[in-house]
Amino acid sequence: MTINCKGELIDLSQPKVMGILNLTPDSFYDGGKYKDEKTILLQVEQMLANGATFIDMGAYSSRPGAEHVPEDQELQRMLPILDLILKHYPETFISIDTFSSKVAKHCIESGAAIINDISAGNLDDRMFQTVAEYQVPYVMMHLKGTPQSMQKLATYDDLIKDLKLYFAQKIKTATSLKINDIIIDPGFGFAKTTSQNFTLLNHLNLFQTFGLPLLIGLSRKSMIYKVLESSSKEALNGTTVLHTVALLKGANILRVHDVKEALESVTLIEELKANSH
Repeated sequence: MTINCKGELIDLSQPKVMGILNLTPDSFYDGGKYKDEKTILLQVEQMLANGATFIDMGAYSSRPGAEHVPEDQELQRMLPILDLILKHYPETFISIDTFSSKVAKHCIESGAAIINDISAGNLDDRMFQTVAEYQVPYVMMHLKGTPQSMQKLATYDDLIKDLKLYFAQKIKTATSLKINDIIIDPGFGFAKTTSQNFTLLNHLNLFQTFGLPLLIGLSRKSMIYKVLESSSKEALNGTTVLHTVALLKGANILRVHDVKEALESVTLIEELKANSH
């Protein structure tokens, strides 16, 4: 199971870690933390040193109820940082967390390797065409509505069946446009209640039937700290527990705030699998 990033094949049969770099002032965990070039480069250097294969940059907070950010503002936040990182760490595979085809296009032209779209094309009907044109790996996440409306839309006839149907339709459209490297993300926390998130985690292995890499975003989310009655700042241990479950159920990429701890989970689970006879 491989994806092609800028001409290099990345083998996802051994799970990889994607480090999160939020460039938004209002993200739920680290909003506003990376304000200047020095702190941004230090964070990227640390994530790469700790074993991140990808760095996922976002300039539009998708937390529930987050404010809408115009495309031009998103690009103003994104492009200088993208250039900065690639100037200092030119080999880095940068994923762009956006649902805007315009942002995706400019970032790919500036050296980004992956597009990570929380809406799987639903919030910009030009996105699939843009990804097909540039032939970059495409993360398609499950979301209902928008970040502003999603929490009111957490109703399903059958959660797992509904999500599988959604992905079947998205994959069909993407493959018809010759998008080669598709990654699916079931969208923990997006238009899902806490109990629905745990149902989804329980049945994560059922999404392996698509034969595509699975990206999982559980890091420090409210499904962890609400159950533990704590906060996102205290949710690292809970995150590690759920990462372990996700890896045992077939996750190929963990999208995380804490790279070192996530990679330790990967290393231990790989050792467990290697000695399963």
